[in-house]
Amino acid sequence: MELFLQQNILVILLLALWVIPWKGYALWLAAKNDSKWWFIILLVLNTLAILDIIYIFVINKKCCQKEENKTL
Repeated sequence: MELFLQQNILVILLLALWVIPWKGYALWLAAKNDSKWWFIILLVLNTLAILDIIYIFVINKKCCQKEENKTL
């Protein structure tokens, strides 16, 4: 395992640089929207930001639309 990490350190760093901003933004939106279950799911599962991106662009849009309908 140590050899694998040494040989692929650049790939690991690039993946981390890709995942961390997406995860942070998705967690922030979930907390802001009071989506406790989504927050837990996003915090626990690491899907290389795929689930985070889905939350940001699909689920969050639905939450925003529901809030807009409530205010009208």
